[in-house]
Amino acid sequence: MQKNKGPLTGVKVIELCHVMAGPVCGLMLADMGAEVIKVEKIPGGDDTRRTVPPKIGDEAASFMMLNRNKRGIAVDLKTDDGKAVLRRLLQDADIVTENFRRGAMERMGFGYDTLKETNPRLIYCAISGFGRTGPYADRGGFDLIAQGMSGLMSITGEGPGRPPVKVGAPVTDITAGIIAAMGILAALHARTQTGKGQMVDTSLFEAGIVHTYWQSSIALASGVAPGPMGSAHPLNAPYEAFATKDGWINLGAANQTTWLRTIELLGRQDLAEDSRFKEASGRLVNRAVLAESLTPEFRKRTSAEWLEALEQAKVPAGPVFNVLEMHADPQTLAREMVVEVKHSAVGPVKTLGAPVKFSATPGGVHRSAPIFGEHTGEVLREYGFSDAEIERMAASGAISR
Repeated sequence: MQKNKGPLTGVKVIELCHVMAGPVCGLMLADMGAEVIKVEKIPGGDDTRRTVPPKIGDEAASFMMLNRNKRGIAVDLKTDDGKAVLRRLLQDADIVTENFRRGAMERMGFGYDTLKETNPRLIYCAISGFGRTGPYADRGGFDLIAQGMSGLMSITGEGPGRPPVKVGAPVTDITAGIIAAMGILAALHARTQTGKGQMVDTSLFEAGIVHTYWQSSIALASGVAPGPMGSAHPLNAPYEAFATKDGWINLGAANQTTWLRTIELLGRQDLAEDSRFKEASGRLVNRAVLAESLTPEFRKRTSAEWLEALEQAKVPAGPVFNVLEMHADPQTLAREMVVEVKHSAVGPVKTLGAPVKFSATPGGVHRSAPIFGEHTGEVLREYGFSDAEIERMAASGAISR
């Protein structure tokens, strides 16, 4: 069914993950050509199947977004037959991903120390709330909690004295999935040299921390924890959103050249001689006053007029899109970041495209998300189970198809 072979073609991944961080890792690998078999629990499957509305047909839109390019099987890992199925899948797997609480895989007999004995080339990726070591290793993980504890919520929002605000997207979930995929690829490379797999361990907590590079650099150097700045930047100014006659635009006049071009375009060359704004450091210290000086000028024209003028002046700027506007933007479409794929139950559906492009091994989106248990029989036959065995396990409830 796959049209374009990706750089990970031939790599086998068993995904034992649910909700978001782990499935994001799996879809990154699947987009690059890996064969990802998603193992869902019985009963009910991945909890994201119940994250509704909205639905497309009878399927949860959220599940469909996170699980494209994967085949899905439904297995009850509390049964002996279910464990036997997983054990066989893992015998020649390259990668297994899981986001259970610490100790759950060991209790089922699938901990890393056990699995590496029978498959020493296996790369075992654990994605959790706080990682597999440290005093919080046994805690569950949620994006909201991770955003708060990583410092992200202390630097997100309109400004000092306002209530804490989370990043709108579940950024620690998504980033943890991406970091996990990066770690897996590094482990795959190491395996080409050593012949052995290893454990890859990351968390939502660490995924949040890596988004604080700028703010952490300030805090570590100064001993002062930065706070929220709205759309502004902690190290550059003017670098933020400005209100126009009919909306908002983002301005990125982050260096001396673009600063001078901006004030020339605004007809405010007087600001070039203002001692507060002559140098980048002064503009940063006096950012609020600078914004007060520029805002009335930007309010004189529409967003479209300013964006055209700023483009001609070679000053970085852009609109503030809502999500539907982003979907319709010609650059989004040119980069194939909204694509259509056929779903076995509801027909053609739109989804987000693969974010990395390869010239020789393109990969991409070729399969929609599976309905519950859609590929159980197909996969089990590929792994040597007979039709009689599949029928028996289905009758006993060990699998669903």
